Amino acid sequence: MQTSQSANIPVAVTSSNVLAQALLAIALGVFVVGMVGFSHISAVHNAAHDVRHANAFPCH
Repeated sequence: MQTSQSANIPVAVTSSNVLAQALLAIALGVFVVGMVGFSHISAVHNAAHDVRHANAFPCH
């Protein structure tokens, strides 16, 4: 006979985790697209160049 266990996670904790993950993803995206893409250092700019064009962001 198998027994199952389940944990009740409060909705507030789950919602705050999702919100934190979303905010971190947005911050990373803004950093990569904005800061790295507009960098004056050629190597850094070229690293983000293809991603910017794939997402229809002009960079020059």
